[in-house]
Amino acid sequence: MIVTLEMEQIVRSVLNKTAEVYGIEPHTEVSVVLADDDYIHQLNRQYRGKDCSTDVLSFALNEGEEPQIVNGPEEILLGDIIISLETAARQAEEYGHSLERELAYLTTHGILHLLGYDHMTEDEKAEMRQEEEHILLLLGITRV
Repeated sequence: MIVTLEMEQIVRSVLNKTAEVYGIEPHTEVSVVLADDDYIHQLNRQYRGKDCSTDVLSFALNEGEEPQIVNGPEEILLGDIIISLETAARQAEEYGHSLERELAYLTTHGILHLLGYDHMTEDEKAEMRQEEEHILLLLGITRV
């Protein structure tokens, strides 16, 4: 699948809105990779021990510690988000919405993981879902 300018703009808008809502420092860096199923499958197997592809992976650089600062206080590294565009396209079709909406959702999900949100318990899952929908609503991105 070819990455389009529109896809890049969606990712940027989600990251910028999330930074605004959560007060993330202006010089914070997040790496986003828009990948295929094979690539994310390899990462999922290597880092999570799961031999399958997935929709999104997040790798936080601070894991509950102070943010990773490089090159002085002007550059903070938050972490990496990897999104499978192939899985995003399948899920968009399955859920009956656009690829753009699914990409926005997965980007939101990924950045929230970098900010410390998780969904291991039902309470965490509910809180994370509420935060995801809040960011998407602020961007005017709805489920339909």
